[in-house]
Amino acid sequence: MPMPWFLLSLALGRSPVVLSLERLEGLQDAARCSPGLSCHLWDGDVVCLPGSIVSAPGPVLVPTSLQTELVRRCYQETDCDLCVRVAVHLAVHGHWEKPEDEEKLGRAADPEPEEPRNASLQAQVVLSFQAYPTARCVLLEVQVPAALVQPGQSVGSVVFDCFEAALGTEVQIWSYTQPRYQKELNLTRQLPDCRGLEVQDSIQSCRALPWLSVTADGDNVHLVLDVSEEQSFGLSLYWNQVQGPVKPWWHRNLTGPQTIPLNQTDIVPCLCVQVWPLEPDSVRTSICPFTEDPRAHRNLWRAARLQLLPPRGWRLDAPCSLHAQATLCWQAPGRGPCQPLVPPLPRENVTVNVSSWEKLQLQECLWADSLGPLKDDMLLVEARGPQDNRSFCALEPSGCTPLLSRASTRAARLGEQLLQDLHSGQCLQLWDDDLGALWACPMDKYIHQRWVLVWLACLLFAAALFLLFLLKKDHVKTAARGRAALLLYSADDAGFERLVGALASALCQVPLRVAVDLWSRRELSAQGPLAWFHAQRRRTVQEGGLVVLIFSPGAVALCREWLQDAGPAPGAHGPHDAFAASLSCVLPDFLQGRAPGRYVGAYFDGLLHADAVPALFRAVPVFPLPSQLPAFLGSLQGPRGPRPGRLGERAEQVARALQPALDSCLRPPGTAGMGRGMGPEAGDRT
Repeated sequence: MPMPWFLLSLALGRSPVVLSLERLEGLQDAARCSPGLSCHLWDGDVVCLPGSIVSAPGPVLVPTSLQTELVRRCYQETDCDLCVRVAVHLAVHGHWEKPEDEEKLGRAADPEPEEPRNASLQAQVVLSFQAYPTARCVLLEVQVPAALVQPGQSVGSVVFDCFEAALGTEVQIWSYTQPRYQKELNLTRQLPDCRGLEVQDSIQSCRALPWLSVTADGDNVHLVLDVSEEQSFGLSLYWNQVQGPVKPWWHRNLTGPQTIPLNQTDIVPCLCVQVWPLEPDSVRTSICPFTEDPRAHRNLWRAARLQLLPPRGWRLDAPCSLHAQATLCWQAPGRGPCQPLVPPLPRENVTVNVSSWEKLQLQECLWADSLGPLKDDMLLVEARGPQDNRSFCALEPSGCTPLLSRASTRAARLGEQLLQDLHSGQCLQLWDDDLGALWACPMDKYIHQRWVLVWLACLLFAAALFLLFLLKKDHVKTAARGRAALLLYSADDAGFERLVGALASALCQVPLRVAVDLWSRRELSAQGPLAWFHAQRRRTVQEGGLVVLIFSPGAVALCREWLQDAGPAPGAHGPHDAFAASLSCVLPDFLQGRAPGRYVGAYFDGLLHADAVPALFRAVPVFPLPSQLPAFLGSLQGPRGPRPGRLGERAEQVARALQPALDSCLRPPGTAGMGRGMGPEAGDRT
């Protein structure tokens, strides 16, 4: 039996959560000031002429900020209008200038007491108000006594009562002085409608609004309007688009209580309801009850359609505006999902309201009929840089292989021939823009079916030579790359992951053979964090390497959770959290005394105090970074490491690589700046 669930219930008249507004009597506008100031409101409105900005001759009063408050202006007990009260905060701008003679000659030998330069300041402050179809400008004269005149200091505020406006409208307010000494202040505000204000009994247009609720029982969604039997009202359902006009979907004039069924699959985030009494000049009230509904977001993506328009166009059709990114991708026949181009071609944006409820993808194959039947072609990506620099890579299942590289792939082996084919016009251009192009080069002539036995004998001989070469190369390569190091950390946040990535990259240059889950996300997804850690730990220990535990606040919390509760709550960590999964194997090594010689610890200066590292893990060396980088690198490289002088140079290189990422983690939140129509996206970084 389906369980009833409650989506939303909104009262378009009185509601349990409303704002109570101050009541003003009469039609007369008024102004008042902060203590110590004097102000005067000019009679009648004035003409809004801001004029040009002029230089201040000395200290002047200027507006610094605007504040608004909603009040009721009432003419009778039950006859009120919504009114906007505006407060202008003022400050002293500018300084007294020193006379030129005083600057050149200095003070006289026998100076006499000077008259104080500070004097009272007076300003004419203009308030401009616009709310369709109304526009007004008022002038306030403000005087500040000399005792309050301090350059750069706030002196108080002046309050104007008030500008009348209609419910639910958008108002714009500007403030400046005459003459104008700086750019005018401006403020835009969306006024609430009858739903959010306690005005049911005092504003006449709000009295006739019906009570609207949206309820659901399983997949059955209903609009319920509770009104009197004789009341007539209009009801409209529409799609609220951020860009473009509103798309009406359903409209009816109704009378009396109504229950209107909605198909659950028709519910999308931008589906809104508008209701109004069928009376002259009635207030229309709109609500969009499904904006945060997960099922509505899923329905939106299911209703979206991606259409390709030859030769190089595409279009996304959806009931609501979306934030999405379209990217060119490639797919080998029978090789799984479409993979983003590497390097990516430039992105193009779509529209609004990105959905984080569910990651869905729409995919269409580019102009399949225009290229004829499938061929054994090689797809080349051309990237264009400054000064007409061009680079080419070939798309293969392992990634985009640069041409003329030493990789052991078909594209690398045929790199020179493919470039010759491209320059001689034998390749077909599929895409072209300012930053790159996409080419399809035929491979038929490189597929030989004759002389199979000769080729087989040559390949066997070459394989034997290649095996000997690999054995020798592997020996040299192992010695050159140094010891293996497995980094384990807790992904506290994106900044800390970047810091660990910087450390791993720097250690590769030492050189060390570094394994870290940041670089193995596909393996983590395929094997799971625990299996991945087992394999990496076994390989590291067998090769005589070290497991590095990088402690952070999150890692310390996980360790304490394990030590106190014998394991974390199921599902408490992400699918890629190798640190949380590894604790089930790491802790027994420490508890049973097997950790020395296999593990070392580290933490970053400024992010964690040394005393925060649990005592159990201090059985192995724990290094603060970057302050003890030489000792840390010496422990990782072992007894066969470089000379002390060389080790110090490498420590300085690692410290320089770490510092920007460490500074970013230590920087207080909010000090660095960080929203999307449609364009090609690089896709999953893993």
